[in-house]
Amino acid sequence: MIRAAGAWLRRRAENVAAALLAVMFAAFLVQIVFRYVFNFPAGWASELTVVTWLWLVLWGAAFVTPERDEIRFDLLIGMAPRRPRIAMALVASLALLFLYAASLPATWKYVTFMKVEKSSYLKIRLDWLFSIYLVFLVAILVRYVWIVGQLLRAREPR
Repeated sequence: MIRAAGAWLRRRAENVAAALLAVMFAAFLVQIVFRYVFNFPAGWASELTVVTWLWLVLWGAAFVTPERDEIRFDLLIGMAPRRPRIAMALVASLALLFLYAASLPATWKYVTFMKVEKSSYLKIRLDWLFSIYLVFLVAILVRYVWIVGQLLRAREPR
């Protein structure tokens, strides 16, 4: 039951990422047409491209990209035997947990403070625009709590 719900949520997260990519691509095409066919730059399309790119990257990192596909420099960890590899992963995971958790209050203050500003063309409140980083931050904290739990049981997370 829980696995089925998780799989359903993952597919919906992929749907959101696909929709963001489609909007970004359409805005990019509009930008090209307006600039090179009509000789009239469309600032709103450029802004929409940047906003959807920001949301796509952070949404994808938080909910779509599995841990095994994350880019990392793990040359030393990859060469180590199993137990030292788990210990190194545990230290790295705890450090990331600490750093992300320590940044959460300041991030919250900054994002909520940005409610006074709006984007140039689309007039999106910047707290709404930057709220995806808070979503990303909480999702990564939950992910690393789970990873630390797996490592403490001497299991390497998949």
